[in-house]
Amino acid sequence: MLEITTTEALATFCAEAAKHPYVTVDTEFLRERTYYAQLCLVQIAYPGTGPETAAIVDVLVDGLDLTPMFELMQDQSVVKVFHAARQDLEIFWQKSGALPVPLFDTQVAAMVCGFGEQVGYETLVRSICKAGLDKSSRFTDWSRRPLSGKQKTYAVGDVTYLRDIYEHLAEKIAKSGRERWVTEELGVLTNPDTYRADPKDAWKRLKTRSSAPRFLAVARGLAEWREAEAQDRDIPRSRLMKDDALLEVASNRPTNVEDLGKSRLLLREARKGRTADAILEVVRVAMAIPDADLPRADERANSNAQASPALMDLLKVLLKAQSERTGVAQKLIATMPELEAYVLKQPEGNRIRTGWRHEIFGSQAADLIEGRIALGVRGKTIDIVEIEQP
Repeated sequence: MLEITTTEALATFCAEAAKHPYVTVDTEFLRERTYYAQLCLVQIAYPGTGPETAAIVDVLVDGLDLTPMFELMQDQSVVKVFHAARQDLEIFWQKSGALPVPLFDTQVAAMVCGFGEQVGYETLVRSICKAGLDKSSRFTDWSRRPLSGKQKTYAVGDVTYLRDIYEHLAEKIAKSGRERWVTEELGVLTNPDTYRADPKDAWKRLKTRSSAPRFLAVARGLAEWREAEAQDRDIPRSRLMKDDALLEVASNRPTNVEDLGKSRLLLREARKGRTADAILEVVRVAMAIPDADLPRADERANSNAQASPALMDLLKVLLKAQSERTGVAQKLIATMPELEAYVLKQPEGNRIRTGWRHEIFGSQAADLIEGRIALGVRGKTIDIVEIEQP
């Protein structure tokens, strides 16, 4: 294992890595005290067995220029292999303004290959590499220096075993003819829009039972303010206002500091000063919105509309049957919110209507809803029975 602390060493390693068909990549970061992830370490490995084939890059070293690494991440001739890539990719997007491409995510691939729901790295190491991982350094404060030998070994293990895992899964997917399925999934991860947190959309993630337009207008304004403020100050949203406090303010709609001070859930710091003034201004603006311009519940991802419980139960059975038949994890085919959105013909259910999901589940789901097929039980197997149409 190489420990890279200089730009020259990083450039040399990346130049060698670029000669190979793929590299495995992982990051260590902290996020408890900030809005944006604080990158602390990057691990990279390329095919081979020698110690020079794997490196940990200490990104906290003063003066270290990460340009060679970012250029490697953009090299179209080298596949970048991650496990559960979402947060790692977000960090690369924030730090370099670009996403690593081409991409392969072993968690996505494992879900296509019959390893179950959101399979962990340790499970794949044990199953494919027949090895175990020392998890004692799992909750390390990666911003502290120096790192111990044990911590470094743990970190590099996240990319060394990943080489064998990638080769095993890539071969299995090629043999099954499911490359297109994986490519479709990775399209979401390689879309920059996935990592753009627009404050104007923050309210759509709130979980609330109320669909009153005025309540939603205040909640929308508060969520937008909180998101923008958290981004600007690089602090967690909860440091400004937790969700339950936000919804309480949206319900009570205080008009002055005294009203705001009666909140049971607001942080003390939010009941006075600049933060209190900002909250009250958001409420004032939202209360002045004309009725015709108020938001509707169906604009939110967490809309209150509910699908028929009986129909949902049938679709869950069909989903389970198709998951078992194809070996693809149920959650990869459709999550429960997506399934309900599909029934309600909402945009969040669109993925079930297209691509490989439609082939293995969506078309059958449509047939079930329209009464063209029924479900039967034979022993422990769920059968799909075609119904003769008049």
